[in-house]
Amino acid sequence: MASIYLFALMASFFINFILIIPFINFLYRLKLQRANQKTRDAFDKPTPIFDRFNEQKKGTPVGGGILILVTTTIVFFIFIFLYWLFRQKILTNYPSIASEIKIILFSFISFGLLGLFDDLNKIFLWSKTNFFGLRMRHKFIIELVLSLTVSFWLFNDLKIQIMHIPFFGVFDLGVFYIPISTFIILAFSNAVNITDGLDGLASGILTFALMGFWVISRTILDVPTSLFIAAWLGGLLAFLYFNIWPARVMMGDTGALSFGATFAVVGLILGKAFALPIIGGMFVIEIASSLIQLLGKKFLKKKIFPAAPFHLWLQLRGWEEPKIVMRLWLISIVLVLFGLMIGFMK
Repeated sequence: MASIYLFALMASFFINFILIIPFINFLYRLKLQRANQKTRDAFDKPTPIFDRFNEQKKGTPVGGGILILVTTTIVFFIFIFLYWLFRQKILTNYPSIASEIKIILFSFISFGLLGLFDDLNKIFLWSKTNFFGLRMRHKFIIELVLSLTVSFWLFNDLKIQIMHIPFFGVFDLGVFYIPISTFIILAFSNAVNITDGLDGLASGILTFALMGFWVISRTILDVPTSLFIAAWLGGLLAFLYFNIWPARVMMGDTGALSFGATFAVVGLILGKAFALPIIGGMFVIEIASSLIQLLGKKFLKKKIFPAAPFHLWLQLRGWEEPKIVMRLWLISIVLVLFGLMIGFMK
């Protein structure tokens, strides 16, 4: 049955590859392009270094995540229907297949809609008093509510409340699983968004990390998650072809928020919460550098790093964009392999 997952991946890849050029042209007609306004940080301060290195990206279509979101959902449902049509048993590790599918798709779509609103807000400037789109506190509150909802379903519907730590055993977190998983989902949602600053960076890292989770999902024989990752990977691979430097289309907040949150949810469903920050280690490095920088500005009234996140600091040091992306991809591959090793340890 392994071929069905490869078939799902290839079907998603070819559908996206055929549709993406007309979709890019459609984004141009809608004027969904990188805006020309100056960006500001979480404390409403100008970000001249970011603006300087991203000036050439102005006008590039934003919204590639929309196509992946739609096609992945459709391809996933088609293959779930084919399982039902040919009376194949849908194996899962949880009490309810419907609940597992509900959680994955709710994360994928709800965070995508939030990101879409933020993209539209940034481009068309519906509000002049915004933090890079939505006001930061409003965006955070919505993300928190969505993350809490998903975490509650993981705990209540799928009965997930344990965490396995290699060499130390399995720990029953009880109801404390909800705030821990909420933090993880919230963190990765924003981490992918922060990483999506260079052409091909976030999409490439995410592709490698999802391949790691795909291996894990196949070993534990979880059909819904395996099929979803396969459909998602196909779309990402097609998108990556057009997203590498110089990018013809960008992921946008629609993709970044959705993909980050769903990546975390997939890791939690697979029971690999401990391996998650290793497999997604580059995302952790990116958001950690930004958080440290923000805390330094807030409490020490000075920058800790010359620039943040990590990839922007490398640009400031004079590294060319393709060089940064390729090398961070390689680091990500190593982290995925290390995370797989940790994930399979008893």
